[in-house]
Amino acid sequence: MIKFSEIPYSRPDMGEVKDEMIRLTKEFEEADTYEKARDAFIREDALSRHIMSVSTVAQIRHSIDTRDSFYDEEVKFWNRAYPELQEYLDLWTKALCASKFRSELSAEFGEVVFLNAELELKCFDVSIIPLLQEENDLVMEYEKLLASAQIPFRGKVYTIAQIAPFKNDADDEVRLAAWKAEGGWYKDNQDKLDGLYDRLVAIRHEMSQKLGLKDGVELGYYRMTRNCYDRNDVEKFHDAVIKYIVPVADSIRRKQAERLGMQYPLSFADNALMFRSGNPKPAGDADYIVDTAGRFYDALSPETSEFFRTMREGELMDLLSTEGKEGGGYCTSIHDYEVPFIFANFNGTQGDVETVTHEAGHAFADWMNKSRIPVSTVWPSMEGCEVHSMSMEFFAWKSTEEFFGKDADKFRYSHLAGSFMFIPYGTMVDHFQHSVYDHPEMTPAERHAEWKRLLGIYMPWLRLDGDIPFYADGEGWQRQHHIYGMPFYYIDYCLAQTVALGFWAMIQNDYDDAWKHYMAYTRMGGSEVFTKLIEDAGLDSPFEEETIKKMCRKAEEWLNDFDLSGIE
Repeated sequence: MIKFSEIPYSRPDMGEVKDEMIRLTKEFEEADTYEKARDAFIREDALSRHIMSVSTVAQIRHSIDTRDSFYDEEVKFWNRAYPELQEYLDLWTKALCASKFRSELSAEFGEVVFLNAELELKCFDVSIIPLLQEENDLVMEYEKLLASAQIPFRGKVYTIAQIAPFKNDADDEVRLAAWKAEGGWYKDNQDKLDGLYDRLVAIRHEMSQKLGLKDGVELGYYRMTRNCYDRNDVEKFHDAVIKYIVPVADSIRRKQAERLGMQYPLSFADNALMFRSGNPKPAGDADYIVDTAGRFYDALSPETSEFFRTMREGELMDLLSTEGKEGGGYCTSIHDYEVPFIFANFNGTQGDVETVTHEAGHAFADWMNKSRIPVSTVWPSMEGCEVHSMSMEFFAWKSTEEFFGKDADKFRYSHLAGSFMFIPYGTMVDHFQHSVYDHPEMTPAERHAEWKRLLGIYMPWLRLDGDIPFYADGEGWQRQHHIYGMPFYYIDYCLAQTVALGFWAMIQNDYDDAWKHYMAYTRMGGSEVFTKLIEDAGLDSPFEEETIKKMCRKAEEWLNDFDLSGIE
């Protein structure tokens, strides 16, 4: 088995790649038998896998150290190359959709291939190549800005990821000071953050106009492969969240304030503290967490055992927070080697366990579908992917005692409460983006005012009194990488969390049966649209109001009945 450190990287000759795309497209169009068309289809897929793999290796190594000049240049190269290559991919996609062998290809590889291809065609024209390149450069600049953060705090200097544990500290003064220090860094960089987003919104609106679309919202939906639901469905979900989830979440926060002896509404800093004695912490360091995860996956199933052993032996996880490292966490695929890769920023909080199990959910789904053809069906659309990850977090409750030791009960309560209360926040992110792209002329001040307005609707338990100016002034959205880098990729988390909470409820009744449903869902990869994947796995649709109501009842009942005696 090749290790990640041993994977070679060599920038491909894009002229040769484009020429090969032209040849394959011509062969495909001129094929007079299904066998010939299928052969060209398979070879184009292999080429796509290779290009995706090479660019992904560069991106991962750049994420690990954004100061590495070689991979910095390589990511800049890919930022320019991919939009140019899209012209040739677009010609292929047009040929695919017009193929006289469409019915045969659909029968063998799935109709979702063509549904997604038709959406791709709506997102591209050669006229927007310069805009796509500029968009890539701006997103990269945003990520590098956040990765470069040096935040003075208590005599030392921290990155954004490294200061995070202090934002959960049980000491009220330390916690508030950490929130102020982090917010201060964002305030100091306010003009840059506003300027970057101003330009990104303008670019995306201009692209939508050049493509003949209504606005950046329509473009965003097509780019996120919304192939089985539309804006009306999402807005109904928004309404259901406000109607059913926000009141329950508010009651949880009121009890939290009472438990902490804090004023309600809570300050942003106090909102981060679930228990007076401190939030749950893992029972050991990063190596301990990975070892515990290994034992969990060994016991869970033969498939998960083989998968996680491969991840460890292949050096396919980079988990520690280090200088120059990009923030956040993600899972991606290196298709040439049929392996996933997990990137994270451990910082000693419960989030470390949540992250490694979350990203392992993604990685396991990739592992189970690694040989699926075409490569576009390895993963479903993003809300489908997030079901894999968010549900895996709940299956890992089986090892909570080992992950958290004496804090096991703290974790169970805070994880379920946090998962439930995340949905209003995530929905607010989506609502905010609809407002922004509906009104691309908004000034930075107007965007901040809109975020602050939405906080009052979706998170009424937060006190907006200026205690921590960056957050109280409605600027906290600038921490959310997805808003800059992947517009409208956030409601996916909320839809998936709703499904994952359904898995949580199933686990309470019958763990083994819940796992069977999970495996049924996971084995399908991206072979169907999201709503069909849910239906075929026997799961409740997040677009049904009754699903939301049932989830609220179950979570509220469990949290109310949970015995917190003995936990300060």
